[in-house]
Amino acid sequence: MTGTESAVAGATSPEMSATPQSPEAPEVPRGSVGTATDPATAALVRGGSLPTASQAALAAKDRTLTSATAVELARTALMEITIPETIGAHTAARADAERLVTHLFECTLAGYRGWRWAVTMSRAPRSRTATVVELELLPGEDALLAPVWVPWADRLAPGDVGRSDRLPLRETDERLEPGWEATGDEEGDRVALDELDLGRARVLSPEGVQRAAQRWYDGDHGPHADGVRKAHATCSTCGFFIPMAGPFRQVFGICANEWAPDDGVVVSLDHGCGAHSETDVPDQGPEWPVAPSRVDEGRMEVVASDGQDLRGGVPLDEMTEDAPPAGGAAGPVAEQPAEEAVGPAADEAPQAPGAPVGAAPGDEARDPAGDDEPGPAGAGEDRAVSARDAVAGLAAELGAERSTGPVAPAGPADGPDAEDEAADSATGLSSLADLEALMPTRA
Repeated sequence: MTGTESAVAGATSPEMSATPQSPEAPEVPRGSVGTATDPATAALVRGGSLPTASQAALAAKDRTLTSATAVELARTALMEITIPETIGAHTAARADAERLVTHLFECTLAGYRGWRWAVTMSRAPRSRTATVVELELLPGEDALLAPVWVPWADRLAPGDVGRSDRLPLRETDERLEPGWEATGDEEGDRVALDELDLGRARVLSPEGVQRAAQRWYDGDHGPHADGVRKAHATCSTCGFFIPMAGPFRQVFGICANEWAPDDGVVVSLDHGCGAHSETDVPDQGPEWPVAPSRVDEGRMEVVASDGQDLRGGVPLDEMTEDAPPAGGAAGPVAEQPAEEAVGPAADEAPQAPGAPVGAAPGDEARDPAGDDEPGPAGAGEDRAVSARDAVAGLAAELGAERSTGPVAPAGPADGPDAEDEAADSATGLSSLADLEALMPTRA
């Protein structure tokens, strides 16, 4: 064995090539996961932990804040935010600063094992009165806490990313630098000439190059591999792509990205994965949509508890007095002055005995009992009477003084016919033609 062979053999011996294994993380007991003894949560701040000996001794020097009266005051203050059954025994007092002491009480709430109630108390200089400053529930040594959240991009390890996955873009990546592109053919010609002068008896023939290129191109590292179509970009534009020298330079290269699934293997130029140097993750936006607030928090609207502002400031008693009767009557009808009566015939209209004052002619002829369910004949008579009343009213508005005949004297009201005759005589009209003659015409 030559010296070179022995050196190579020694370099590849198991003793020399064995890589040191990283020490495994100590196994955490099941009941200690998330507590202060768990390495994943040991660095978390636990405000409810028991004080050290120096903190307890410093708190004991302030007899006002550590007296039995102060402890009872702290317990009473806790009853304002929780029920007495959830407050356990007083465990310790911790000095946080000068004239500032925190009392710790055990918490008996379900699901809060290892937590403690903390009551911070203080006093003024040269004062003997303790004052409650703050009340809170803090985790202790045995409280179950979650580890510190780490962004998913920092939790990834080489081998976790597949071809269909996509990594976020790193603008400042220490593994990359601005590149350049060779434009001449001198370097390629030099490599082709140097390949024949490598001290080997034989080199790869064009047929061997063709077979190897076809095999690699059709394999798992070519453009037809699983997940390549989902890639954002190809390896030809990736900063971690190392072009191969020789006849494979135009088609293949080597991937040098530790996050890529093809790290350290030959890939084609049109291959791709989610660990491309220029690939970025699209902005997913917040999980909860941010909508503008529809509440004007700066405006204060005062609403009275008695509801007067809802009634315009009017008391309920006055509104009840001013309200119309339930029957719908609008109050007494104002009397119409005599001057407003149109025509002399309005005062001479006959009125049946027993008829109410102001009743229109023909009102007493209506049968009250028949208003509820009028028959066909009664409904026709009512419509005829209403039509005659409308004609009489319209004629009175146009001016009864223009009537052509003298007003007939009013006779006794013997029935509906007498009332109709009285209405006709009051208006001086005997037919609808007379009414049309009184209406104005266009010039």
